[in-house]
Amino acid sequence: RFARMLLYSIWPSRTDPIEQMFAELQTDERLRFELREILQTRADEIRHVPQPLGGDLWRTGLFAHARYRREEILAALDHARPSRVPGNFREGVLWAEEWNTDAFFVTLNKSESEFAPSTMYEDYAISPTLFHWESQSTTTAASPTGRRYINQQEGGSHVLLFSRDRKNWEFGTGAPYTLLGTAHYVRHEGEAPIAITYKLDHPIPTDHYQVAAAVQVS
Repeated sequence: RFARMLLYSIWPSRTDPIEQMFAELQTDERLRFELREILQTRADEIRHVPQPLGGDLWRTGLFAHARYRREEILAALDHARPSRVPGNFREGVLWAEEWNTDAFFVTLNKSESEFAPSTMYEDYAISPTLFHWESQSTTTAASPTGRRYINQQEGGSHVLLFSRDRKNWEFGTGAPYTLLGTAHYVRHEGEAPIAITYKLDHPIPTDHYQVAAAVQVS
């Protein structure tokens, strides 16, 4: 699983078998050297202590408060494969049926140049453990997706909330997300989009909370 997360981070749009990509990485000494340098540099900049996820989700290899590229997340949740490469994924939500899990990809500060009017959702932190999230603009409360969101407890599904400040970062497009952890439905209002309040199992790290809470008043 970790190998797939790494390989799709390097080659997000390749349709070759995983074994072939891994063999290429093993024989490319220069690339492996550069990756070791990057990993060490980024490891020295870690600011949050990763927290294990509860239940069966620990088997995904994902940790709350760790940062992940979208490609890593899709690989961890078994969505990425040669016939469905993560480089083609453009949605803000993912239903990972194998894990009975909804993954939400939140960009807190959205610009009109990067997001269409229909995707300027109001996503923000209410408190360190409460988060306001809006569904896709076409989702109604009566739709199968809407019912799954609202009846999360009865249906036994999971929600993973991934959040980032902006779409771009110092290395260009595709800034990584911080996994805020597992979240549980509290209440909702409206539809198309549905505004849902979630309670997080892990309090949002202070530095990320300051950004996520500021969006509400900006």
